[in-house]
Amino acid sequence: MRYREVVAGRFLRRPNRFVAYTEIEGRETVAHVKNTGRCRELLVPGCTVYLAKSDNPARRTAYDLVAVEKPREGRAPLLINMDAQAPNEVAAEWLPQSGLFSPSARLRREVSFGASRFDFYVEDGDRRAFVEVKGVTLEEAGVARFPDAPTARGVKHLRELISAVEAGYEAFVLFVLQMKEIAVLRPNDETDPAFGEALRAAVAAGVRVLAVDCAVTPDTLTADAPVPVELNG
Repeated sequence: MRYREVVAGRFLRRPNRFVAYTEIEGRETVAHVKNTGRCRELLVPGCTVYLAKSDNPARRTAYDLVAVEKPREGRAPLLINMDAQAPNEVAAEWLPQSGLFSPSARLRREVSFGASRFDFYVEDGDRRAFVEVKGVTLEEAGVARFPDAPTARGVKHLRELISAVEAGYEAFVLFVLQMKEIAVLRPNDETDPAFGEALRAAVAAGVRVLAVDCAVTPDTLTADAPVPVELNG
């Protein structure tokens, strides 16, 4: 996926989940944050951020904050896309060429099952499958972790995927790592033990868990390579 017009800026502060104050060419600018997560380890005052110009001239904020450079001691910063909407777009591009389904498989977005709405529903001959996508921005020494904050919604999705398997569907959780240089993905049991327990229960019930990293530039995000998943975080 590609953003139309991106500029670099300096992060100043984030008074709430939705907006950030940044500095672009010496001018303070308010930007919309396209991620309502905490992202405290990413949005550090003074760090370099990348902002996509909005297509809507009437909007209160002219830019969306979509990526950030995470400083690393003794190494170049790690560029991380933090747009919460981007993983679904990446998945839509990746799934048809992933090898999980045939080239003639039909993908539909936002399809309900039980009390949840999953990101993708796939029909492929006699196969019927649900795919739930989770974007990952939390990185610790080359280990990606999910979630970065407790997610009751994520636990609910996993339980519904188990119900889908019991009803005869295939079910997948696809973690889209919005960065490179990741050795493994693990559930963040320290932050949300309930999600880790639910993920392990889902795998035991037949839900397939996959992770793919992304090549990131300031204005693009592209699914790249599979990453192993370790269930015991």
